[in-house]
Formats: sequence, structure tokens, C-alpha cells
Amino acid sequence: MSSTPTPTPKPTNPNPNPSSSTLLPSSSFDFPREYNFPPFFTRQTNLTTLHAQHEQWSSLVLSYCRHHRIYRLPLSYDSTPHEELFHNRRLGRALRLADAREVLEYMRREGRAEIVGEASGSGDGAGAGAGAGGGAPADVYWVYWRTPEEWAALVESWVEETAQKGTVLTLYELTEGEATRGTEFHGLDPDLLQKALQVLVKRGKAQIFGQEDQQGVKFF
Repeated sequence: MSSTPTPTPKPTNPNPNPSSSTLLPSSSFDFPREYNFPPFFTRQTNLTTLHAQHEQWSSLVLSYCRHHRIYRLPLSYDSTPHEELFHNRRLGRALRLADAREVLEYMRREGRAEIVGEASGSGDGAGAGAGAGGGAPADVYWVYWRTPEEWAALVESWVEETAQKGTVLTLYELTEGEATRGTEFHGLDPDLLQKALQVLVKRGKAQIFGQEDQQGVKFF
């Protein structure tokens, strides 16, 4: 492949947000035992118990999103494919929106979530739960069952193993091309791929060319 930056236009993707529309049937995910107990859906008042509850919910959200390859998680879950995550219909219990947001804020402080549209590394604690502009509370979060750094490491390993250093690939080729089929980052959310590539750019391991849907990346 040419070593000059000649990325080709990305084909139209009929599913611009695969993270919320390609879920497997709910029965394919094994929920933990606490999911079937009513107190799990009620915010605990004792701080020690609340911390443990946040840890359990964090673990569930990460496992669920990993299983279904969900990258962006909307907290307004009614009538969505992932409604079962926060709403146990058999039990007749659901996590309130404010409590679900509190769980994601806990995950954000742990480095496992980020408000969509918020710049990475924008601080911890200040403005928790606020939107990217500091206004209304956030309702969509990145869920990092793999962090951008972890995705970057997977891409870097693939570059090494397939001798792609010095070549230019389109961002579309990285996530949708035949060459990456079978890798964990095949089908990765394009914006999350950008976050991962920026990690490599900062390390001097990659350079991004082009604009918008015609971007390409060269690896070093």
C-alpha cells in the first residue's frame, strides 16, 4: 500500500450508531444474582452500602455493554434495546434515571465512563452529571469496557503483527475492512476509534490525515 496519505471516501454506513441497535436477544446475557433482588434497584442510604451498590452496578454495566458491544449508553432507557439493563420487568423494578446517572458518574470517576461530548481529562468531580456545556445533566455516556488506551494498544499490536507501519489506512478500513475482521476493534464506534488513535498520535505512533469522513491514518 502507498506510503502517501491517499485515504478514500468512506462508504455510507446504513447504521451510524451500531452501539445501540445491534443487541443480541436479552436471554443471551446472564445477569448477576443481585439483579433479581428488589433492593438492587433502590438507592441505599448507608454510604458503605451505597459504595458497594455502585460497584455492583458498575460491574453489571461494563459486563452488559461488553457482551452487547455497546459503546454509548443512553440513560433514557424506556423502549430501547438495552431497557432490560436498568428495568427488570419480571421483578417489576427499575433504576430511577437519577440513580442510573449516579452510577455512571461513579464509573466516570473510576475512568470507566465519560459524558459523550465532554473532552477527555476535563477534571474529576467538578460539574459531575452536567452536560458538556455545564448545563442540563448528561443522558448519554461512553462506557469504557475497554478504555481508549486499551483500544489503542490493540490497534498498535495489530499494526505490529500485520506489518502496517508506514502504510496509510482509512479509518473506515480499520473498523470495517476485511483486513481487521476478527479483531476486537472491528466494528468499533468511529468516535471511539478517534479517541484511541489520538492516544497513538500523542505517543508519536500515528498521524491522522484528511477531514471528516475521508480521514486516514499512518502508523509509525
